[in-house]
Formats: sequence, structure tokens, C-alpha cells
Amino acid sequence: MSLPTEKTSELKQMIHSHLLKMDINKKVQQVLAETVRDGQRTTHGALSEADLVHALQRRGIIDEVIRDIHANQEVSTQPEHESVLKSSSHPNGKIQTDMKKANVNPSRRHMYLQVLGGKAFLEHLQEPEALPGQVCPTFTLYMHFRNQRFRSKAVPCACEPDLNEGFLLEVHKDSHGESSKMADATTMLSMCDPIQLVLIKTDTSGETSLVSSYFLDWRRVLCAPSGRTCFAVELMGVGSESKLPVGILTMSLELHPPLSEVLNADIISTQQSLERQRTAEKERLFLVYAKQWWREFLEIRSSNQSKMVKIFAQDENGVNRPVCSYVHILRAGRLLEGPRQAARFVSLLAHEKAPVVGGGEKQEQWCTLMAFLCRRKGDCEDHATLLCSLLLGFGLDAYVCVGSKAKGIPHTWVMTRGTDGSITFWESLTARRYLHQSIDPDAPPLAPQPKPSSPYRTVGCVFNHQTFLANCQPTDAVDLCVFDLQNQSRWKAMSEEALKSVCTPSVSPSLPPLCSPTLDAASASNHLELEMRYHVSEHRKDLGLATVWDDHLSYLLSSALSAYELERCTGVSCGNEEFQDAVRRAVPDGHTFKGFPIHVLHRNARRAFATCLKFPICDEIVSCRGDHVRLAIRVRVFTYPEDACAVWLMFACKYRSVS
Repeated sequence: MSLPTEKTSELKQMIHSHLLKMDINKKVQQVLAETVRDGQRTTHGALSEADLVHALQRRGIIDEVIRDIHANQEVSTQPEHESVLKSSSHPNGKIQTDMKKANVNPSRRHMYLQVLGGKAFLEHLQEPEALPGQVCPTFTLYMHFRNQRFRSKAVPCACEPDLNEGFLLEVHKDSHGESSKMADATTMLSMCDPIQLVLIKTDTSGETSLVSSYFLDWRRVLCAPSGRTCFAVELMGVGSESKLPVGILTMSLELHPPLSEVLNADIISTQQSLERQRTAEKERLFLVYAKQWWREFLEIRSSNQSKMVKIFAQDENGVNRPVCSYVHILRAGRLLEGPRQAARFVSLLAHEKAPVVGGGEKQEQWCTLMAFLCRRKGDCEDHATLLCSLLLGFGLDAYVCVGSKAKGIPHTWVMTRGTDGSITFWESLTARRYLHQSIDPDAPPLAPQPKPSSPYRTVGCVFNHQTFLANCQPTDAVDLCVFDLQNQSRWKAMSEEALKSVCTPSVSPSLPPLCSPTLDAASASNHLELEMRYHVSEHRKDLGLATVWDDHLSYLLSSALSAYELERCTGVSCGNEEFQDAVRRAVPDGHTFKGFPIHVLHRNARRAFATCLKFPICDEIVSCRGDHVRLAIRVRVFTYPEDACAVWLMFACKYRSVS
């Protein structure tokens, strides 16, 4: 039976590729050399083709080639997703390999979620295919499920991105004493925690943007006959584009070990329908209560209408949620040492307002915690809710404040109350703290009054994960506000029971844990310092100046940078005396020393150098002219959870003074 022409050429190409892969030429040369050395020659003194084939057969090389090609042909004839699933379910397949690598408990049930590829990302339809080694925008898929977080490899942005990766998720019970038992079908049916998928785009300069945030109900796998199912997920945009699709991911889900008895699809759909109805009813009742509460608040005094009282806020998917649901008790384990270090960490996440097309008011977007952490930047509301959650985790009585700064600019910050009644404001964008002391308007005219220390002008409401209070004092000015939250004549509280009905962990998505830094601080510091030296040398070359580095002086700058970061974390300045003494010893008599430190939140050397040159003192150091000029530079990268970085750079020079 003859094969069609296209099949013949396809088979020839497959055989040719496989022969190249197993380096058949080298093996033939080895066999040929051994045959000649053994004296196996024909009567004409030359080795015949039959002799060579016989030698190849005797050594099993031909049988090996035929066997491998036959195995590859069987795999290639299966559809892509089927071959992946079969290899995953095989005793020696992907799931078992991943479980051995992860050293997981075999007595627990797991889900293997595999991303089989993306398609229809039409925004990237015209982008050319990236060349090897070329820097291009990338997609990264992040995942969160029941206190577990994962991320994919970064792949080039394309209409059909090569997102192909598997994630092993552990399905465990929440109740104490049963967390080590294997979850059965009934238990898993009651688990309403979705799998949150967050797709992040990183451009060529390292800037990140949120492409999509999707909540996947995984329980469809409970009715799959073979314990595995394949499906497509349509990802939607965020913010003002939350109703527009951005692309499709093909995925598969597989239970391991498989259920002994699968559930009926009707049971799962009924459970999901009941959960949606229950949630919708709770949201309806809370909305009715919130409207009544608001009417009562306005009846207290008419001026309350103008106060910034924020009860609901839209997340990245355009869903209205009570603001209290954005705050949780978040414990950082051993990743953060205390409240002030937590404030420093939050301030290192970049500040960026939600993007909006066109003019007008800013786009409202309070991101879910997972989306904010993956993107590593957001608006002041995202920073404030994260900082409040961390401070609650450290045992403080913390609240998010909604109000305004100078010129009436809306702003959100954090407040903590001490057991002695003291009030401290925390600016989540800078980690600065302000001790609040209110002005008494009824005090005598000559009585001493505290001076305002914070940049905040008005406050409309405060809230955390279980409390919401609106400011019903005659004025919402921060300087005159008394933060006696138990005083009902000053603060109108919402019912804690009403808030609990829509803000408990069983209602809102589960909380993702913070991830430890993956960057090596010393290696990142060395790499960035070498790049900065290159830019300084090139800049001076353009000015017609030679560059001579003083490595000893560069090393001495480390202690200053360490002291700067410690001061940002703790508010305590220390180590400056030792640094000044070391510099005096390193700078000879008759020489002048100049230094300039700067702090940035990224590791892009070109951007950092351009920023430094905007400061006249730094430009003067880099462009220093004179006698016996020696330059120094030191870079310190301090790493925090989520790979947030505090990058300190210090430029210095010393030169002989000429009178």
C-alpha cells in the first residue's frame, strides 16, 4: 500500500529530524572505524554497503532507530491535549513527577491544573515573532488557590501566546483535626473557593500592567468520568474594559487520586446555583440596609452629604463590593519583622492611578489583593488596604481613612489607635508616620494649640475588616476631628452583623499569602553597580573626560546606604558618625569630597542614571573636572516580599582643591 505524497514527505522529514537528534552520523562513523580496525574488508579492499548495514544491525542501532520512530509516531497521532492528559495520568507521567518534586503528602488529594496554550489575544495580532535573545513584551500567568500561589514562566506576547505549564494544587479541609485527611467528593463540593488567575504583561522597560483577573470555579472536575476535563476560559479586560474579552486560555483539570465515585453534573450546578442565590440575597439585604443607614446619616445634618463616605468600591472586574471586604487580617510569617517594616514594604510598591482612556474624572479601581501583589503597583487605596491588613496582622487597631489632602485631592491612608488613646496616621505611599493631636475649637484664644503635622485635610469615614464608621462631627477637618470611635455622636457605625454577612472569608475570595523574595540582593547590587559605572564612564567620555574609579571609597559608601534604608524602616538615624569618620580618613588633606545619595524603586540602570542627572549636585559630581579626580559609586538593593526592591545609589568624587 502506497502512502500519499504529503504523508511520504512528512514521514521522511520526521525520520530525518530524529536521525539528527540521535546524532546518527557520529554513530555510523564509530561503527565504520571499528569495522575497518577489525579487518572486515571485501576482496577489492573496500568496505561494502552490505558490510556496513550488517555491522549496524549487529550493534542494534537500526532496531533502536525503528523503535524510537514508531514510539514518536504514536504520540504525534494523538490530539495535543489528549497526549498531555494521557502522559499526566500515566503512573510515570507528569503528575507523579511533579508530586515527587514537590515532596507532597500522598494522603491528600490534589488537582493538576494545566494551561495548554492561549489564543485570540487580538491586541497582539500584528506583533512580529520575537527573535532569539531579543527583548520583547511578555505575559506571565499567576495563580492563587486556598493559600497556595503559583506563577508561570514569562512568554512573549503574541496572538497565540505559548502559555503551557502545569500547576499542582492541594485540596485540603479547613477544619482542625481533619486537614490531613483526604477530601472526598462531598467535601470538595462544599468548597466554594475559586482559583484566581491573574495575567500580567511586562513591557520591554520592565513596567507591568494588569491584563485580566479571572475567578475559575474548578468543581466541574467532580463530575468528569475519568477525573479529568478540558475546557476553555475567556479572559476579560479590567477597569473600563471589564466587559471586553482579551483572549482565551485552553486548560485541563485532573484529580489525583481520582474519585471512586463521581458526582452528577446536576448536583454541581444545583450547588453553584444555591451559592449564587445565597450570595445575591445577602448582597441585596446589605444594600437595603446601607440605603437606610445612609438616609439616617444625612438626617443628622445636611452637610454630611458632601463628606467622603465610601461604602462600595469597584474592583478590577467592575464588581461593586463593600470597602470592608478589601481589608483582611494578613500575617506575613517571617517575611516582615514588624509594623514599620510592613509600612516600608508597602511603600516600595509603585504608585500608579488606574489607566483611563480620555479625560474626565479618574477611573475607580480598587484591586483585589492578588491582582495588586502580582502587578506590584496600584493606587493609594490599594496601598492603604494592604497596609491596614498587615497592621491588623501585627495586632494593631488599624483602620483605613478616606478623605482628602491639600486642594481637596481625594486620598486614602491608614490610622492606628493606641491603648492610651493616641492616634497615629500612616502614609502608605511613603511609610511616613504622623502623630495626630486634634485642635480644641472651644479652648480659650490664648491657649496653646498643637500644630498640624500631617498632610491630610478632611476625613469622611474610617473602616477595617469588621467596622465601618462615618464622620458625623460638625466639620470633617482632620485637625478638628476627635477620633473617639465609640462616641456615637461623633461617629455613626454600621451594624457589624450586616458587614459580617458580606465581608467574611466565606463570602469574599480567600487571602493569598505573601511570597518571599526570589532576587539575590548581593548579585542584583553588583550587576546594577557595573551598569551604572558604564553609564558614568560613557557620559564622561562624551564630555571629553577620563574616568578613574576609587574602589576603596566606593566600598565605604555602603555603610551610608545601609543607614539610609534602616532609617526609612525604623525612623531612627544611626551610623552616620562612623561613615563621616571613614570618609575623612579616605580623603587626603587638600582634597574635596562630594557625595549624593538617591533612592529609586526599580533596577533599570538607564532610567536611574537619567533620574540622577536631573539633580544639579549629582550632575556636578558625575561631570567633575579638576586635579587628581577620583570617582566612586555604590549601589545597594534591599529586597522585600513580592520582589519589591529599595534601590539606593550614591555617587561621590574626591579631587585636589586648587586655590
